[in-house]
Amino acid sequence: MSDLPATAAGLIAEGNWPRDRLDGDYTARNCVAPDVFTTIIGDYLSRSAPARAMAGARLDLVYDETSGEKLDLYGTRAGELRPLVLFIHGGYWRALSKEHSAFMAPMLADLGIASAAPDYTLAPAASLTEITRQMRAALAHLWHNADSLGIDRNRIVVTGSSAGGHLAGTLMMGGWQDSFGLPAQVLKGALPLSGLFELAPVAGSHVQDWMQLTPDEVQALSPLRQIDGAPRSVIAVAEHETAGFHRQTRAYANALQAPEIIASGRNHFDIVFDLCDPSTDVGQALLRLVTA
Repeated sequence: MSDLPATAAGLIAEGNWPRDRLDGDYTARNCVAPDVFTTIIGDYLSRSAPARAMAGARLDLVYDETSGEKLDLYGTRAGELRPLVLFIHGGYWRALSKEHSAFMAPMLADLGIASAAPDYTLAPAASLTEITRQMRAALAHLWHNADSLGIDRNRIVVTGSSAGGHLAGTLMMGGWQDSFGLPAQVLKGALPLSGLFELAPVAGSHVQDWMQLTPDEVQALSPLRQIDGAPRSVIAVAEHETAGFHRQTRAYANALQAPEIIASGRNHFDIVFDLCDPSTDVGQALLRLVTA
């Protein structure tokens, strides 16, 4: 493991905190009223619908023969190899889908940028080890088939929110690529949003009820413990978050020596909509990662 700053070591130690405190820190819905949460989840679908109707949208592409899981691809154009934004949905690994995850595609397509939204098998039907394998398979599929898909394999940026931010972090890690026939690092950049980068406190919280994280998974799948070789990154968190998500973001940004963005006015669930707006700090960071 790389030498980590004191804040990161402290986050690992939080795994021993009392369950009730960790539950408070990692219950994302605590940052919004119940009706606000329901409205935002509905907005994921309604704002994604125009993308799914875009000309040239390629839906339900199987990226992993083992699981049969699929992804949707938007914004490609015949005769071009476009940069790609890979967005991984959240939902604490047990909810949501690619159908909730295309809201940024029209804006990106207007700028000549493709986007992809993968599904993964939700917990508890799949372990975090399997979910992570699937996301790595999705990235490998996009990279290996880049030419036929209209993607520039040298300009792939990953983003994702909450559990999707964690999964983006697992793609940023080194050491897994060889088993997928990939170079040591295939990502041009990464922008996790309100993610989970150290799993020890998560395994001590209510999330463990459905994730059943093993000690080996906490070690192997905590991005904070494997930062060597990570691509250029910006780490973002919503202003209105529970304390756990703020600590996670701060520790990961410090470990990576990456910029940290606090998305003004946003909460855990609506921060993703800043990906649709080039005038926001998050939107600008995404475009800089893609175009740098």
